[in-house]
Amino acid sequence: MHCQGKIINIEDHIHLVSIPDGLEPWEDRNEVGKLTESIFHVMPGKLEELIENINGSDKDKITCIVADELLGWALEVAEKMQIKRAAFWSTAAALLALGFRIPELLDDGTINNNGTPTKNQMIKLSPTMPAISTTHFVWACIGDLATQKTFFEVIVKNNKPVAVADWLICNSTYELEPAVFTLFPNIMPIGPLLTSNGLGNSAGYFWPKDSTCLEWLDQQPANSVIYVAFGSFTVFDQIQFQEFALGLELTNKPFLWVVRPDLTDDNNDAYPKGFIKEQQLVGECWKVELGFNCDENGIVKQGEIKNKVEQLLNDKTFKARALDLKEVVSKSAKEGGCSHNNFNNFIEWMKA
Repeated sequence: MHCQGKIINIEDHIHLVSIPDGLEPWEDRNEVGKLTESIFHVMPGKLEELIENINGSDKDKITCIVADELLGWALEVAEKMQIKRAAFWSTAAALLALGFRIPELLDDGTINNNGTPTKNQMIKLSPTMPAISTTHFVWACIGDLATQKTFFEVIVKNNKPVAVADWLICNSTYELEPAVFTLFPNIMPIGPLLTSNGLGNSAGYFWPKDSTCLEWLDQQPANSVIYVAFGSFTVFDQIQFQEFALGLELTNKPFLWVVRPDLTDDNNDAYPKGFIKEQQLVGECWKVELGFNCDENGIVKQGEIKNKVEQLLNDKTFKARALDLKEVVSKSAKEGGCSHNNFNNFIEWMKA
C-alpha cells in the first residue's frame, strides 16, 4: 500500500486477537442455540477485559469499535466503556429494516412471539418498498423452530444496542434501496465493498489457501462454470446432500462447489459413489436465490435442482440485469458517489 510516497505494510497496522466463545474446542458450533447462548454469556466480559488490558498499556489505545450488527453486545461494551461505536450490516438494507420493524409486526399480528408468520401474505414495510412474502422473513427460512427462535431473539435483542450506535453503516447503495434509506435515514450506505477495490492481496478467511482447482478453472470457457455454496451454517442430511450433488451432475455443466467439512450431518463420506473423483471444489462468490420446491418429505430432488439451474442459465435477462446493476452500484462507490462520500465521512469520524 502506498501513502504519500511511502510504502506501508498493512500487516504492521492490523493485529488479530481472539477471545473465547465459551465452548470447548470439541463442542459442536453448528448447534446455533448453544453457541449463541454461550457467546452472549462469555464474550462481552472477555472483550471488556481485552480492551482494559490494551488501554492500560503503553501502546495505542482503543478509541472506536466497529462491530457486526448481529454482535450488538460488542456495542453495549463500547457504550459502557464510553468508546465510540459503529454497527456494520453486511447485506441488504431491507433485511435490516425488516428487523427494525419487528415490534410493529408483533403488534399487528403478522408474526407470533417466535417470529413465525401467522399466515402467508404479502406485506410492505413502507408504501414505497417492494412487497415481501411473510414466508421469506429471514428468520423464518431456517428450517427448525428452535434455531428460528434463537435467531429471531438475537435480532430483537440487537435492535437496542444498534439504536445507540454512533454510526450504522451498510454494505449497500442508495441507488439499489432508496426506499429503505428514506425510511431509516440513520442507515448509511457505503457499498459495494469489494475486494477488487483494495490494494494487494486480501482474504476474509483463515483457512489455508487451496488453488488446486484454478488450473482446471482456467481451462473452462468464460461464463461457463456454475458456482455453488451454502454459507457458514447450513447443514444437510446425507439424502439432501446427495440430491444436490446428483442434481448438479445432471446439468452436464462444469461447476465449482464449496463443501465445508461439516456441511452434512454424516461423519462419513456423504458423496454419491464416484462423485468426488470427477468434481472440483473452490472458495467464495455471489449467490442467486433459485426458489427450490421441496417434495412431501422436505427434500429438494435432483430433478428440481437441474431444472432450476437450467432455468437460470437459459434466462438471459438475469445476466443483463446483473450487469446493469453492477454499473449503477459501481458509480456510487467511485469518487463523488454517495457511498464513496459516506465512507470518507465515516473514516474521518473514526480518526477524529
